[in-house]
Amino acid sequence: MAAGTGAGTGSGAEELAWSPGMAPRPQSGLEAKLGSLVLLLLLPLACGLAPLCCFRQPPSSAAPRSPVLSLVSCFAGGVFLATCLLDLLPDYLSSIRAALEDLRITLQFPLPEFILAMGFFLVLVLEQVTLAQQDPPPPSKEEEEDEETRALLSTGSIQSSSSPHPPPPIPLVPPVPPVPSARGAVRAGLLVLALALHSVLEGLALGLQDGDGAVLRVCLALLLHKCAVAASLALKLLRGHLRPVAVATCMGLFAIMSPLGVGLGTVVAAGEGPRQRLCRGVLEGLAAGTFLYITFLEILPQEFGVPHYRVPKVILLLGGFALVTGILFIKI
Repeated sequence: MAAGTGAGTGSGAEELAWSPGMAPRPQSGLEAKLGSLVLLLLLPLACGLAPLCCFRQPPSSAAPRSPVLSLVSCFAGGVFLATCLLDLLPDYLSSIRAALEDLRITLQFPLPEFILAMGFFLVLVLEQVTLAQQDPPPPSKEEEEDEETRALLSTGSIQSSSSPHPPPPIPLVPPVPPVPSARGAVRAGLLVLALALHSVLEGLALGLQDGDGAVLRVCLALLLHKCAVAASLALKLLRGHLRPVAVATCMGLFAIMSPLGVGLGTVVAAGEGPRQRLCRGVLEGLAAGTFLYITFLEILPQEFGVPHYRVPKVILLLGGFALVTGILFIKI
């Protein structure tokens, strides 16, 4: 009986040692995150370098935006909207409330919603400060008077009464190709820096996800948006007459930031303590606020403010929203 009891005890100990609950839990969605990291690095980089190969001369600053980019951006807007409202926000609210309950913190203040708003305002302030650096300074009084004098001379309002014939035309001088100024290079650098920091927050949202389905949904939204933004950014830098080497460097910096955010989010998501879960919930709220900003203040106003292709844009916006809704509904 003693031997049997000892055997039973040893068998129970072996079962206890073998129990999966005692083994370290592998992180969910790690393979999908690695694949998404590679895609977020290569595809936006390819879309950003494509204008360097397609345009032998820099496109004119007055050239309209490509309708293909606008339609892709509208589809990405629908994907972003559905991903934010139906996926990121519910997961964020449940995770941060669970973390606060584990820490036994009771709040009368709506902290989860406040963190979400801080993510929204973080991107808003960053982008507006960058745009303020790009805006030209207001003209002085002397410059305004010179502009008025040139306008009057060009219309022929000021003419000499003693000359019966108009003055001979001034020979045209061939235009000199513009050279990028130091201020223009600084503006381009600030724009790329703002978009790079923006991309880190976007990648952070992907790295904080659990499960292959959630990772793939966020990856789809980021790929559509970043590819369109990369092509638009490259065209903007070319219109600013930056050298191709500088444009390629900027696009490389822009492309690497989202994978960096994915790596940071993956490291944060690996923590299992209550404080680590609270930190993860705060970062998820900031990332969800970033998605709200992209959708409502970046994609939708920019695309629907242009009076072209309105009906196809609405159809693609609804199509992007329906795609994510269907994925969530069938639990892929």
